[in-house]
Amino acid sequence: MSGYECDCTRTGYYGQNCTIPNFWTRVREFLRPKPDVIHYILTHFHWLWNIINRTRVRDWLMHIVLTARSNLIPSPPTYNSKYGYLNWEAYYNNTYYTRILPPVPEDCPTPMGVKGKATLPDAKMFVQKFLLRQKFKPDPQGTNLMFAFFAQHFTHQFFKTHNRMGLAFTKALGHGVDAGHIYGDNLARQLNLRLLKDGKLKYQLVKGEMYPPTEADAQVNMSYPPTMSSEYRLAIGQEVFGLLPGLSMYATLWLREHNRICDILLKEHPTWDDEQLFQTARLIVIGETIRIVIEDYVQHLSGYLLRLKFDPELLFNSQFQYQNRIALEFNHLYHWHALMPDSFNIDGVDIPYSQFIFNTSLLIHYGVEKLVESFSYQQAGQIGGGKNIHPVIIGVAEDVIREARELRVQPFNEYRKRFNLKPYTSFLELTENKEVAHELEELYGDIDALEFYPGLLLEKTRPGAIFGESMVEMGAPFSLKGLMGNPICSPEYWKPSTFGGLTGFNLVNSASLERLVCLNTKWCPYVAFRVPSQSQSHTETQEESSSLKTEL
Repeated sequence: MSGYECDCTRTGYYGQNCTIPNFWTRVREFLRPKPDVIHYILTHFHWLWNIINRTRVRDWLMHIVLTARSNLIPSPPTYNSKYGYLNWEAYYNNTYYTRILPPVPEDCPTPMGVKGKATLPDAKMFVQKFLLRQKFKPDPQGTNLMFAFFAQHFTHQFFKTHNRMGLAFTKALGHGVDAGHIYGDNLARQLNLRLLKDGKLKYQLVKGEMYPPTEADAQVNMSYPPTMSSEYRLAIGQEVFGLLPGLSMYATLWLREHNRICDILLKEHPTWDDEQLFQTARLIVIGETIRIVIEDYVQHLSGYLLRLKFDPELLFNSQFQYQNRIALEFNHLYHWHALMPDSFNIDGVDIPYSQFIFNTSLLIHYGVEKLVESFSYQQAGQIGGGKNIHPVIIGVAEDVIREARELRVQPFNEYRKRFNLKPYTSFLELTENKEVAHELEELYGDIDALEFYPGLLLEKTRPGAIFGESMVEMGAPFSLKGLMGNPICSPEYWKPSTFGGLTGFNLVNSASLERLVCLNTKWCPYVAFRVPSQSQSHTETQEESSSLKTEL
């Protein structure tokens, strides 16, 4: 194509393709430390971070982390799968996932643009060759199944592809943390799940303990096999959460937490009606969720020694837009099925997938405490590096690759450049595995033609880490923008009165994974997002948990 010129406005570059940096861009690029250097500093020098975490420097660094990451995500949104150019529809129509980069134009000479071969490798062959597990590879960061199920439970409130409309569409119109996976993604479902008394959600008591109601009692549709017994067809905000006991476990914890909060609010505000109690409790649950995600979940995932902090006031003096749109690329990036083990060990019993999937009876039989303890002790798999997805769920990775092709997602290296990362110059540089690099070269022909999702999963992992550089440097901006762009983090919302006064505000500000579990169980098991260290015995973790329960 000839006779075109790119619009380089405010990019810091000029030239026909906006590839020539201006003076100040050169200076910034020269002074900017490489991501791996920053990561090394943040994950080493314990003595230094022990000092920093006790000073105001922590707040200053946290502000930098939040702004630097969030600024990489365009706000307002730019593209969607229908339009490869800016237009009102791409901004206004939130039934679409947004897109960071526009689709590859349909008239390009190759599927990936201008580089690579005329046809892409067969998706089924690709996942069998590069992604299928041969031997379970545990995550070197010690990530456990409590983390794996939390990741799936948390993200499925905003990753809800509307398949009836098409792969580019989403049913989660809130585009962020709205707790729709707890309360339902529409008003009719929400009302059917509510008790409509004292702000609470419907529940059933089994041996004196609170669990989600049955599908029949709540009158909501769930995705269960038709042969499943009615007593185990639990009704949950997200219709697919009966699939795995780990998802049903988290649904039970948040049900109990919501109803516990309602009891606290009713005591504080005896004149409030059901609606105000429910709506305020929901805001508190959203706040608790964001705090747990940043201070427990992201903290573990990052491996940083800087202690992360959820404090919306850190952004009040910055230019920040309190809105968010879920991107298609974020949805594809977050397919972390390699976390799943070969089987599930619950209270010493090894359970295969065939007895685990769609088996909510495990939750009722063992109870929340046993599931939490078992999942906290069982190690999850390493996500990066390839060849670690269990055969039972390998088809999901195949589907992601096919979806990306249908929606013409741009090549992996284009996203590297978009997130200020140096594009790879060879497959060997990407993987550091000569055999894999040679095979990828044969299939794609050019590193600039490598697909987005395969690139993320096959990239060499950082030393001792769960995945490689790109997953962190691309995933963190999406995550932090989505969390801090939530309305409750804005100056208009972030105040005690929003949450029913200081008591409710304190619930948000003291939230943690341990408190979520231990305030809603009969006894406090060992709970964390990582397995205990080898030096930490089972008895020691039980003593710590008992101490926490006494403190609470």
